[in-house]
Amino acid sequence: MSDYQSIAARKQQHLESLIPPEWRLKASQIPAGMLSVADSVTNPSYSESINVVDIPRTCGLLTTQELHITEDYDIRSLLTELHSKRLTAEEVTRAFCKRAAIAQQLTRCLSEPLFNQALARARTLDAHIRTTNTPIGPLHGLPISVKDTFHITGVDATNGLAALAFHPSTKDADLVTLLQSLGAIIITKTNVPQTVSTLDTANHLFGRTMNPLNRRLTVGGSTGGEAALLALRGTTLSFGTDIGGSVRIPPMCVGKYGFKPSQGRIPYGGQQERGHLPAKNRIALQPVAGVMGHSVEDIGLALAEIVPRAELFGEDCIPGHWGPYALTPNPAAAPATKQKLTIGILRTDGLVEPLPPIRNILNEVASILQHNHNTSIELIDLPTPPALRKCQNIANKLMGIDGGNLMHDLLDQTNEPLIPWLQGRTKRRNPLTVPDLCELQHQRAQVEREMMSLWTYTSPKDNSNAERKERKIDAIIHPVAPHPVPEHDKYNAVGYTSSWVLLDYPAGVVPVRKVKMEDLEVGREMKNPVIGSWDRKNRELWDEKLVDRRVYLDSPLSVQVITPRLHEYELVMAMGVVDRAVKEFYSKSEAIKDTAKL
Repeated sequence: MSDYQSIAARKQQHLESLIPPEWRLKASQIPAGMLSVADSVTNPSYSESINVVDIPRTCGLLTTQELHITEDYDIRSLLTELHSKRLTAEEVTRAFCKRAAIAQQLTRCLSEPLFNQALARARTLDAHIRTTNTPIGPLHGLPISVKDTFHITGVDATNGLAALAFHPSTKDADLVTLLQSLGAIIITKTNVPQTVSTLDTANHLFGRTMNPLNRRLTVGGSTGGEAALLALRGTTLSFGTDIGGSVRIPPMCVGKYGFKPSQGRIPYGGQQERGHLPAKNRIALQPVAGVMGHSVEDIGLALAEIVPRAELFGEDCIPGHWGPYALTPNPAAAPATKQKLTIGILRTDGLVEPLPPIRNILNEVASILQHNHNTSIELIDLPTPPALRKCQNIANKLMGIDGGNLMHDLLDQTNEPLIPWLQGRTKRRNPLTVPDLCELQHQRAQVEREMMSLWTYTSPKDNSNAERKERKIDAIIHPVAPHPVPEHDKYNAVGYTSSWVLLDYPAGVVPVRKVKMEDLEVGREMKNPVIGSWDRKNRELWDEKLVDRRVYLDSPLSVQVITPRLHEYELVMAMGVVDRAVKEFYSKSEAIKDTAKL
């Protein structure tokens, strides 16, 4: 064995040893044809669209009470039970740890199970609340999970690289410290792609994380392990990072919610630095920490506790305030002085034309909002700003300013090959010079200035000969990607998510519905002229000579909601408006169908 293979074998053995025998599925309960760890990376082809979401419920390992704990509570109601001592932190933590262990066996979503540490912390919390009758903090006893990249003392942060295995962290990440101060319990760390630089989650250490909804399709990246764990209800909240879409693409792939804030809202410090100098993020495209969850309300509750405290924990954070209306039944009414919500529909980035299912879902959401009587909404169809077409190119260049040389040094240490998707896409390059970097940042500033007009309008000059700028758009609805959830290693057009990192706009993902047969337009090809190379690559995901479109059937369709920089509170409100409107619409549609069958 070469160095990386022996390290991977040891790492996989270590992970297996952390799952108690009584939490293991029978071989007959695991879908046939699961590839080996190595094969899952190099040859992830499946002929069957197997959905494993129901297996935790039916496998017999979880008791009735454990199923109740992991399935029937949102975060607010679970915390109410914990703080009132009707549930103990230990029994809640054990239920989620056991479910996370089941999720690992079905999808390979974990990198560092922390079950023993989590249960020990839960017992400490229980002793404290029994003695003092007071919870440790507002998230007292809440089981959560974090991406592999976050440092936790005594635990590896490998970034999917063999060279970083068995080198445990010596200090907690700032966000880990903050979450624990709030009383949360971290039960596991989760799998990421090799180098954390792809939109599919595969590496030689832990293998490929499978999509629990359909193993033929990607779970996304780079926070893919969190998405799989969340979809199988092995955690209440998932914390990850986002530089190109990594807390928005994975929830899109499993039909969950994702939230990317602006810089400074959630502490990012204490990450394994992706094989480059830590200072790179200060001068390049700056990633942010974000969160994924089961609902807008769950995400909003977490942010309401994190944002006001972030500046006390991270040197990269700014003062923050969370408004009082974020989780009310009708947050669109806040602030009280603004009665109407103005939402822009931005249908394309101007570089890649959305495929028919994405076009359909955007049209549907626009129509649903237009006819929703519970909220006063003005919809505006937005032309694609010319500046938006420049964003992906600038973002791509800023991601690679160091030439990737430190990452390749780590690979060379153990003779580790690149995973197939990275082969031919990444190689050693010369780092950018200071003048080159200055020019890129100048281009970025120009784009940021041009994009400001997306949100405002300028009133005519008054008698003082001065123009007045006023906000015109409160939020924008945009595709998460120009295609449905694709097969492994086929994700395309990251500009639909990375552009908003470049611009530092908060962006969230809201699931809408599943792909239907009529979305597939079988036998019909797109007739619009190809825009360019990225658009041509996107069309390959729809070309019936290359793909059977039925692979997308029943996969989730989502939309992205975006607000101006540092308007996270408004983003939660806008996501809530969209989410409630689509849920109400599809609930009524199903009721009408059921009535028609009678």
